Amino acid sequence: MGRTENDTWDLASSVGVTATVVAMQRAIATRSGIAGVKDPYAEPLVSAVGVPTYIRHARGAYGDETPVDAVRMADGIAARTRWFDEFVTDALAAGIRQFVILASGLDSRAYRLPWPADATVYELDRAEVITFKTRTLADLGAVPGAEHRPIAVDLRDDWPAALRGAGHEAGRPTAWLAEGLLIYLPPAAQDRLLDNITECSAAGSRIATENTPTVSVEDLREMSERMRATQREWRAKGMDLGAEVDVAELFYAGDRTEAATYLAGIGWTTTPRTGSELFADYGLAPSAEGLSSFGDVVYVSATLG
Repeated sequence: MGRTENDTWDLASSVGVTATVVAMQRAIATRSGIAGVKDPYAEPLVSAVGVPTYIRHARGAYGDETPVDAVRMADGIAARTRWFDEFVTDALAAGIRQFVILASGLDSRAYRLPWPADATVYELDRAEVITFKTRTLADLGAVPGAEHRPIAVDLRDDWPAALRGAGHEAGRPTAWLAEGLLIYLPPAAQDRLLDNITECSAAGSRIATENTPTVSVEDLREMSERMRATQREWRAKGMDLGAEVDVAELFYAGDRTEAATYLAGIGWTTTPRTGSELFADYGLAPSAEGLSSFGDVVYVSATLG
């Protein structure tokens, strides 16, 4: 069943499961040293969600039985993770001290990156996700390295008001992270999100995200077929995937303006990097299968004004 206007989810269902799978890939990358990624909280968070196969992947229990596509996904997520980490460290070096992580899922940057004492990290996600993550990390004894202000809000609601209410100052530069997010938004909602970010940003603010291309109904149909084939392969190896999720049903077909183009049109100066360039920079082998379901990902950093 596809997305609906007011649908809900947790970290083991619908679009929420993508956050768990990404954390699983970060755990694999951390254990294997892929691209220098170090996320000590990824595996415990995946374990707390409780999907058996994701737990086993996160812990390396499958060994040589790990499907090739899972290994390549770990490379891709590792490259993405490092690029967004470097975006944070570069913004800090430029003097930015306000950071907003949109749809933060199981992101642990507030806990694992080296933050200066005067930095503030705002995390926005649905109440169920925010509560689960903060409680789980607290039970692990994890302490944020920055002033940490989690905000329980659905991005379909008035999140700018919630952000202001938590103390965000629109008159100061902000670094925004929209990692793995735009693809899960309808085209109009993507543009509205970028408009809201701009309205909440002072000159010198920065954003990091990915370009999302226009996706057709036929693209989604082909993706769904590939996903079902992958799931059959995993199940044949005895991997319990829990509630089956057709990832293609989480995306939206329709004409879409790529983020870099849209941001440039509303006052941002953009810098694109392809996933294949990051693979080369981080010492990863090129992927013959492509770097995502939509080909070579284009990552976009931008500065306002």
